[in-house]
Amino acid sequence: MSDARNYQQISVDLLVPFNDHPFELYEGQRLNDMIESVRANGVITPIIVRPIEDGKFEILSGHNRIAAAKDVGLESVPAVVREGLTDEDAMFIVTETNLIQRSFADMKHSERAAAIAGHYAAMKRQGYRADLVGEVDTITYSPVANKSSMGKLGEQYGLSKDTIHRYLRVNGLIPAIKVRLDSGEIALRVAVTLSYLKKPEQETVERQISRGKKLTIKIANLLRDESQKDELTKEFIKRVFEPGYFPTKIKPVKLSGKFLADYFDESASTDEIEETMKEALKMYLNK
Repeated sequence: MSDARNYQQISVDLLVPFNDHPFELYEGQRLNDMIESVRANGVITPIIVRPIEDGKFEILSGHNRIAAAKDVGLESVPAVVREGLTDEDAMFIVTETNLIQRSFADMKHSERAAAIAGHYAAMKRQGYRADLVGEVDTITYSPVANKSSMGKLGEQYGLSKDTIHRYLRVNGLIPAIKVRLDSGEIALRVAVTLSYLKKPEQETVERQISRGKKLTIKIANLLRDESQKDELTKEFIKRVFEPGYFPTKIKPVKLSGKFLADYFDESASTDEIEETMKEALKMYLNK
């Protein structure tokens, strides 16, 4: 495979988005600022693309720049054309350039999962593509560290190996469940548990959630166990979502007035305290 960089001016009509692009495109003021920048200066930093069928090019880096270019009416943009890339190489460029331009902490769960999975796949391959690291470095003017293990990957993001593993699991979820995770409808640990289900099983679970059924960690754990025994059926999935399937066994917990006084004033009612604690636990579990 040739590593020569091929700089071209490419028509925007020949550019297509990366297949299943895992990152949300800019909106609102951030998009408006980019549009004004492109209107005033054009596209300064070349995008990165790879050739595909019918003489077109798939965008690996620069989706937002292309959106801005189309908005202001540019007919072509500068691009680096990379030929002979594997899908894993392409995904590495997509994730690395997005991480340079965005804050990892500000990403949605599914975007974090895609970034980590893309890096991890690249690191596992024999003969890690150091030339791609250099490519991203040159084009974005930002240093990219060479990484060789899950531990190194965790160091880059400031995450534990366990958290890296969780996001690798999340990346295997079907898109509809990822959307529910990103919206906060289901917690991260519930999503990780569901990732052990086969894709058709996840789709059946998603249908139950779409009908208003509540998914708890207890249900998710049971579904995972049944799936790993190859005994999970559509009928079983429907049954565990029915009210009363799990008897209530949790013993009531009494909280002392001294404990509550640290967080609530005397005017707080029991209902207000319960609602506040429920929301706090939901936020905690989502993290």
